[in-house]
Amino acid sequence: MTTSSSAAQSQLPRSGPLRRFFRTVRRNPNLLVGGTMVLVLLTVGLAAPLLAPFDPLEQDLLNSLQAPNEQHLFGTDAYGRDHLSRVLYATRLSLLEIFLGVGMSILLGVPIGLAAGYFGGRVDRGISWFMDILFAFPGIVLAILIVSLLGVGLFNMLLAIAIFSIPVYGRLTRNITLGLRQTEYSEAARALGARPRRIMLSHILRNALAPLMVQATLTAGSVVLTAASLSFLGLGVQPPTPEWGAMVSSGRNFVGVASYLPLFPGLAITFAVMGFNLLGDGLRDLLDPRFR
Repeated sequence: MTTSSSAAQSQLPRSGPLRRFFRTVRRNPNLLVGGTMVLVLLTVGLAAPLLAPFDPLEQDLLNSLQAPNEQHLFGTDAYGRDHLSRVLYATRLSLLEIFLGVGMSILLGVPIGLAAGYFGGRVDRGISWFMDILFAFPGIVLAILIVSLLGVGLFNMLLAIAIFSIPVYGRLTRNITLGLRQTEYSEAARALGARPRRIMLSHILRNALAPLMVQATLTAGSVVLTAASLSFLGLGVQPPTPEWGAMVSSGRNFVGVASYLPLFPGLAITFAVMGFNLLGDGLRDLLDPRFR
């Protein structure tokens, strides 16, 4: 009886996905800390109407520039609007910027990288030349140029962020495709008459999802920072919509009398960027076989 039970136990898998996950979390706390921070952001963004004590657009000029107190935990701005409510609602907008900005970057960059890596030759040279041109511009400078040409606004800002992020996903996907197109299963699919589109989607893109997922979390932090920078310069979201960068910009005029105005949205930006960067590092370690 004892022998049979011990034999059954020996047949149990010693390392399952869940066990590997917890072991990776113990070895690399970045995943736990970053995931917790991102989860807090998602919760605050989704529950902002429930958490915000006041309407973020409601003005009360008689109570303007109040320091943080029991009624207004983050104080009020120059128009008497509750600063905490505006910071909470700005979280929703930042999450929208991340979702749309990263999504547009992936939709534009990944197909370009797949085509360049799979077909090679002139296609690869032409696409690589295009990506080199985009890489030659600093991201924020290219975003400012695009927004200046298209006009200010949320959509144009997100389009600018997506355009300067195209080479990141394009280069990553191209490098992955160059390695995967020579694998045995890709060669076998070609020998069986599979079309290039099917090979790229079923055999190459499916195996590229893990590094693309890591890159998406790392890009999310850059999207928050770039969007805040453009709004700070007046090229992004326009008042009175609550947005962290715009709130820092308007609050800097009152630093001498109300230093909390740029402080709290600035801390929110730092929290978001740090959270997504830590989550990206943790996911990279989790999906890397060397850390398992």
